[in-house]
Amino acid sequence: MLVMTGTGTGVGKTITTAAIAALAAAGGQRVAVLKPAQTGVRPDEPGDLQDVVRLAGPDVTTRELRRYPDPLSPEAAARRSGLPTLDPGEIAQAASDLDTAHDLTLIEGAGGLLVRFDSAGASLADVAWSLGSLVIIVAEAGLGTLNATALTAEVAGKRGLTVAGVIIGAWPAEPDLAALSNLEDLPVAAGAPLLGVLPAGLGQASREDFLAAARAGLSPWFGGEFDPELFAGCASAGK
Repeated sequence: MLVMTGTGTGVGKTITTAAIAALAAAGGQRVAVLKPAQTGVRPDEPGDLQDVVRLAGPDVTTRELRRYPDPLSPEAAARRSGLPTLDPGEIAQAASDLDTAHDLTLIEGAGGLLVRFDSAGASLADVAWSLGSLVIIVAEAGLGTLNATALTAEVAGKRGLTVAGVIIGAWPAEPDLAALSNLEDLPVAAGAPLLGVLPAGLGQASREDFLAAARAGLSPWFGGEFDPELFAGCASAGK
């Protein structure tokens, strides 16, 4: 079981989750993706889990616990809509139920590790702790990402969580100096290895191309072929 968190919104967390799911499913594993809270999406609109299925394939099991129309934190969105909030116990139970029937369960948070689910301050960190799950940090490539990654990793450590690694969720076609430097510095900030770099715009790829990019961009830890030193060398040479 893996808990997928980001250093913020729009960092490529859903695409990264789908990429891990796609590789695992292609390897014959039974995969489930749990999205505890989907915000900013109306009931009749496709959400993150629809993107996961579109990219990773229909064999991936998906489950969403709450959906709120306003693009806010789950707590704030629930308050505005009058819909029920979530608590870590409900999320952990849903994850455990999925895990009994699957080889890999991925839990995709909303935003960062401490984004609140309810007025008591429950967060994805509480879910990860209750499940004893490893945490994957999805980070941005460029300037400002080191501080956000270090803060996430520090909070995880203080909460008794283990960060398995960091993945860059949207690598730019023309990386600047900060992005290139961060290939070396992000693992230091996270206190964990760089387990992948996925190209920006990957969500628009066909399923076949998406799987190929996932294999190239994710570590052998996930069943991929990504080599951080080789990637850094090629990226710097290209620059």
